[in-house]
Amino acid sequence: MSQPDQERAPILAKARQHIHKRLITSLDSDPLDLQDGQQVQARVHSLIRVVAAQVGLNMSEQESEALARGVISEVSGMGPLQPLMEDPDVTDILVNGPTNIWIERDGLLERSSVGFDDEAHLRRFVDRFVGSQGKHLDSSNPAVDAKLPDGSRLHAIIPPLSPVGTVVSIRRFHQSHASLKDLVTKGMLSEGMAETLRLAVRNRVNIVFTGGAGTGKTTLLNTVSEFIPANQRIVTIEDSAELALHHHHVVSLESRQENSEGKGKQGLRSLLRHALRMRADRIIVGEVRGDEVFDMLQAMNVGHDGSLSTIHANNPQQALKRMETLALLADANAPREAIRDMVDAAIGMIVHVGRDAQGRRKVLSIVEIESRDGKRQLRELCEPRERRSCWNG
Repeated sequence: MSQPDQERAPILAKARQHIHKRLITSLDSDPLDLQDGQQVQARVHSLIRVVAAQVGLNMSEQESEALARGVISEVSGMGPLQPLMEDPDVTDILVNGPTNIWIERDGLLERSSVGFDDEAHLRRFVDRFVGSQGKHLDSSNPAVDAKLPDGSRLHAIIPPLSPVGTVVSIRRFHQSHASLKDLVTKGMLSEGMAETLRLAVRNRVNIVFTGGAGTGKTTLLNTVSEFIPANQRIVTIEDSAELALHHHHVVSLESRQENSEGKGKQGLRSLLRHALRMRADRIIVGEVRGDEVFDMLQAMNVGHDGSLSTIHANNPQQALKRMETLALLADANAPREAIRDMVDAAIGMIVHVGRDAQGRRKVLSIVEIESRDGKRQLRELCEPRERRSCWNG
């Protein structure tokens, strides 16, 4: 930014704030459909001309258009984050206070030049989305999850849990239509791995995709769903709808948080029980992280072969242990041996994904779970060292 631009930036920021307030105030006497882009744009440009004339602010056409875009984004868009949300390469937006904003692009973090005016500006941004979903964020409820209009997931946390101020994490939602062949071309997995997954899905093997956050678990699950036969009914269960299955017969269920009165909560475990009554051929749980794992394992063991899910874990062995622990927490009276047998009977294959040193997503391991003489065995289907080929037998 040049020196003149730097000098005018605070002036234009104050103008944007003033016009935004004038626009909101005008809605009382002259209502406006905020979803009608043309109406909003006309009102904003009218206010810009009025305010500029009143205060004697001379602006170029480029500055006027930029000011209008900023005001419109404040009202019906993503505010200062709008350009980041329009960038298809940005997968995560991390706001650590009003002026410390980071993004993830191509698996690597970088600092962004955009920012909010101040803490109050950032809070207004968060409250607009949280309030539209009947939720609230205050000292008694200092953390909240919300869903953005495009399906992206927003998590916000404020003091006293966050001493630095408001912290916002946005996981971008990308409507991915990549095929497994596309992922092979990008180097995420080999052709042998792809064929192994195709055979597993076709043969109704229960598969769990494991890995860390942002490693591509959901992307891979979406992609392999293309091999589910068209004559089968799928029920998906998620906290926040992210799956975009390549299938024409999908029923999507989404959990619901409790309202401000502490009522109306519908968790994943409840949705799983509903799914068992919905004549599902396959059940797909976007991610298991709590007591719902117990019901998912039961579903996999009582006629829903070929079901899919994801779980956070550092390796396949840890994924199995984590499922056992979560299932034990769900039913403390069940003996560990019974839970272990349930896990071994339910899970047929684990696909572990991660990132390499350059941030690229990779399938690191595909293992088959076998139980012989009451002992669990993990059979590595990919060559342990090179991870470039798989056995299909």
